[in-house]
Amino acid sequence: MGPGGGFGHGKLKFDEEEAKPDISKALLLRIVKYFAPYWKQTLLVMTVLCISAVLGLLPPILIQQIIDRALPDKNLQLLFLLVAASLATTVVSGLLGVLQNYLNSFISQNIVHDMKNQMYRHLQSMPLQFYSGVKQGEVITRMTSDIAGIQGVFNSTIVNCASNLFILISTAVTLFIMNWKLALLGILVIPLFIVPTRKMGNVRWKLAKETQEKISEQNQIIEETLSLSGYMLMKLFTREDTALASFQTVNAQATRLQIRESMAGRWFMLVLTTFTSIGPMLIYLYGGYLFIQGELSIGAIITFVALLSRLYIPVMQMTNLYVDVNRSVALFERIFDYFDMDPLIVDAKLALPSRVEGQDIVFEQVNFAYAPDKPALSGISFTAAAGSLTALVGPSGAGKTTITNLIPRLYELDSGVIRIGGKDIREFTLHSLRSQIGLVTQDTYLFNGTIRENLLYANAEATEAELTAACEAAFIHDFILKLPEGYNTVVGNRGIKLSCGEKQRMSIARVLLKNPPIIIMDEATSSLDTVSEYYIQQAMHELLRGKTSMVIAHRLSTIMAADNILVVQDGRIVESGQHASLLAENGVYRDLYNKQFQREDS
Repeated sequence: MGPGGGFGHGKLKFDEEEAKPDISKALLLRIVKYFAPYWKQTLLVMTVLCISAVLGLLPPILIQQIIDRALPDKNLQLLFLLVAASLATTVVSGLLGVLQNYLNSFISQNIVHDMKNQMYRHLQSMPLQFYSGVKQGEVITRMTSDIAGIQGVFNSTIVNCASNLFILISTAVTLFIMNWKLALLGILVIPLFIVPTRKMGNVRWKLAKETQEKISEQNQIIEETLSLSGYMLMKLFTREDTALASFQTVNAQATRLQIRESMAGRWFMLVLTTFTSIGPMLIYLYGGYLFIQGELSIGAIITFVALLSRLYIPVMQMTNLYVDVNRSVALFERIFDYFDMDPLIVDAKLALPSRVEGQDIVFEQVNFAYAPDKPALSGISFTAAAGSLTALVGPSGAGKTTITNLIPRLYELDSGVIRIGGKDIREFTLHSLRSQIGLVTQDTYLFNGTIRENLLYANAEATEAELTAACEAAFIHDFILKLPEGYNTVVGNRGIKLSCGEKQRMSIARVLLKNPPIIIMDEATSSLDTVSEYYIQQAMHELLRGKTSMVIAHRLSTIMAADNILVVQDGRIVESGQHASLLAENGVYRDLYNKQFQREDS
């Protein structure tokens, strides 16, 4: 597998760009599309917010009536009525809050649901270059924390903005109706909030961004060292202390950033609290003067001060709105970065499902490079005749695996053409092409499930007889029966509970269960002992009869009977023919043969 250097991951904005996201009309329209299916629920949320904003005005106004009318008049009936109205307002507001919370959760969770489905489907379409080049943990971060953060976009940005706007408008109108002089006095304090709020917004934006980057680094370390392969590597090279030190360093950096962000918020709140106390004091001062002059009641002053806080809080939150918007847009941009990556390998417009059984596989001047400066194949031309066994031999890194990976279009060739039955494989639908190819690799992957589940992954409709026959052909059936749970035995993460040879035979049985007309084996018998390899070869001889098969092998003994042997060196086919004729040429194949058998004899 190549390094995937040509895919262009340097374009990811989160990794390289320090500037805030460019909020364009096109970007906003793209974001709105995710909310569009839930416009009815969103409209209902806005209605609830509007009603809640109006209801929030009633308790202070009712308190004014209690102080100015019920108590001075000693009107017990009016007092009970006003208290009951205030209590009812509180209950109704609480119920509306529950409804709003449900609607918020419904909309945000469904958007997250939709985006996760879309992202997973999109990631399924990405080429191997993507997964060979992307950082471990990066995909998981985008799929989990980034998309999950969209929930906060609706709750924290959209809902808060609408709620603050409704509260601000309704409160300001009420204050001016009550007393325009006091309203102007209260509004004069508002500019004091703007400068510190915007400044703190920038600080918290930077700290939050740096924190997210450190969390991404944490995920990277966790994925690399606590995945099965990384864990084993860490243990075998006794690098626990180094891994722990790396994690502790990043964890400490993230913690310090989070503490700084939290403390910055606390100092900010201290400043704002001081400013918010100025407005009420001015109201008490000037309102007291008006009371002395007989122009204002005590209840009106108390109500005014109570409503003033409803004016300041939305102003503070809305002055910081641009920070929330930038944060939200940055989150969408990180997600859109992935959505905008070209899958590269897709069905052609006129692609059709086609059968490959009984058809030749023909390479015509195929060239391929993992990156512009790293050519992997040059001028590859050969024919794998239908029903025949074609072997690929050569030193490691020669390009053998790359050749076989091009057949199911795991990579897209740069030039030339690959035909099956005279038809360009790009004219096949990807599903029909890949469903008719079986691939057994040296690095066998098994899910953390039962043996039965791993085998049926190849053919969910397989009968018990077909399952048993495939395992018998791969000489794994008897071993499975000896296990405590038989076919229901859990194999562990990546099949850790099985030996390499057992996993390899499981992989072979899985492909045999699929029963495709084309079978590709990349060092499929490399992990088998001599006896198992012998029996596998005998079984494969019968099972591959009439099928087109390509085998990559370092053990030349396994491919001596191949119908055609291709010797690959430095991305080119330097020799081809059958075993006897290649030995007679005294070329690369003869040299490989002599070195291998001399080593085995010694």
